[in-house]
Amino acid sequence: MSSLKIKLVKGRAGKDKRQLATLDALDLTRKDKVVIKPDNPQIRGMIRTVHHLVEWEEIDS
Repeated sequence: MSSLKIKLVKGRAGKDKRQLATLDALDLTRKDKVVIKPDNPQIRGMIRTVHHLVEWEEIDS
């Protein structure tokens, strides 16, 4: 099963509530934090919501 490595590359300041809620759901609470999440449509949708704030890549786990 593959996973996604997601890194917050831009800060959270000044972002709207929807983007902040998505970042909270992804557990990206500060800049440069990296999380590993399962690759599923829900996580991909969250990434799409904040695509301009994060970098991500697929990894095998």
